[in-house]
Amino acid sequence: MFKQIQTRLLLSYLAVLTVVLGVFAISVRTTFAYNLNHQLNNRLATLARSAALELELDGGTLSVDLENITNENQAVQWFDEDGTLIESQGQYVATLPLKQEPSFQTQQHPYPVKALTIPVTDENKGLFLGYTRVSESTVAFNNTLRTLDIGLGSGIIAALALSTLGGLWLTRQAMSPIENSFRRLQRFTSDASHELRSPLMAIQTNATVALKYPENMRTSDAEKFGAIKSASKQMKALTEDLLMLARLDQETVVKHTAFNLSPVLEQLHTLYQPQASTEQINFQVKFEPNLPTVGNKIQITRLLTNLIDNALRYTPEGGMVTVTAKSSPTKLIISVEDTGIGIAPGHLDHIFDRFWQADQARAYKKDGAGLGLAIAQNIAHSHGGEIKVISHLGQGSCFTIELPAG
Repeated sequence: MFKQIQTRLLLSYLAVLTVVLGVFAISVRTTFAYNLNHQLNNRLATLARSAALELELDGGTLSVDLENITNENQAVQWFDEDGTLIESQGQYVATLPLKQEPSFQTQQHPYPVKALTIPVTDENKGLFLGYTRVSESTVAFNNTLRTLDIGLGSGIIAALALSTLGGLWLTRQAMSPIENSFRRLQRFTSDASHELRSPLMAIQTNATVALKYPENMRTSDAEKFGAIKSASKQMKALTEDLLMLARLDQETVVKHTAFNLSPVLEQLHTLYQPQASTEQINFQVKFEPNLPTVGNKIQITRLLTNLIDNALRYTPEGGMVTVTAKSSPTKLIISVEDTGIGIAPGHLDHIFDRFWQADQARAYKKDGAGLGLAIAQNIAHSHGGEIKVISHLGQGSCFTIELPAG
C-alpha cells in the first residue's frame, strides 16, 4: 500500500516538474528564436537599404554599381520596375517569385534562405527605379536553434533523472514516519483484537448460560442478559473483523492452493437459505459444476460470505438475492446481485472504506461496523482479483468479483 502511495507521489512530483521544465524550455526557445529572427531581419533590412543605394538611373538606363556589400551567407538581387532581374551578387540568391510590396519571404529549396524585398525610389528625381531583394542563408539560424533544442532536451532529461533519484529519497523519507505510525497502529489493532477475544467470549458464554436458566431471574434481568449477549456478540464480530484486516494489511504470506469453488458455493447456499427464508427473501445460487481457482479457500469463502451477508442485510422482505458464478479461460467471475435499497451514486466511491455506512441504509442495517466490504476488497486484491459494483438507488446492487482461474 505504501509503495503504491510513494509511487503516486513520485509520479505526481515528476509530472509537475516535467510541466514546469517544459514551460521553461518553451519560453527560453521562443524568446531565443524571436531574438535570432529579429537580428536576422535587422541584418536584411540594413543590407537592403545599402543595396538600394547601388541602383542608379544613368541616361535613362538602370545600372548597378557592383560594389561588394555582402558576406559569404548573403546575396542581393536588383530588379527593374517590371520585375526583370538586372544584376545579382552573392551565392544564396532567392529563387522565389518577386513580390512587389515590402515583405519577407522564406525558401527551403534548393537551399534555405530568408529574403526581403523593398522598392527603390530616386528621392531627388521622385522616380520609381525598381526593386532590391536581399537574402541570407538560414542554415546557421536553424543550426543554432537545433543546438539549443538538444541542450534544453538534454538538460530536461538530466534534471528529471536527478529529480527521480532525489524524489525517491524524499518520498521514502516522507513516508517513513507515516508507515511506522501505521505499522504501530496495525500492531495495536491486532494485539487489542486478539486480547479482547477471550474476555468477550467469557461475557457471551456467561450470558448464554444465565439465559438457559431463567426460572430464578426477573424478566428485566433476562432482558439485560439478552442485551449483554447481543452486544458481546457484535463486539466479538468487530474484533474478528479488525484482526482479519490487520492480518491482510500486514501482507502476510498465505498459502494458495488449487480448489474447486462449486462445493463452497453449494455450502453457502445451504448456510444462508434458512436466514433468507426467515426474512422472506428469495435466495438463489447458480454456478457451473467445475469452477477451478487458486487461492486461500478460507479467505475466498470469507469474501463471498461478506458479500452475501451484505446483500441479505440490505434487501427487504419479498426481495431477491442471486449468486452466479462462471469461468473463462483466464478468470473466474462471481456476481452477487440483490433487489435491495441500492446505493446512491455519490456513495459508490466510499462503500469499500472502513467503518463507512450510508445514513439512509441504517434502517436495514441490523448489525456490523462497516468492515465487511473493506475485508472483501482486501481479500480480492490479495488474490490478484478485483471487485466491481453497479448499483441503482431503490433498485438494487450487483457486486462482481473477478479472480484468476485455476
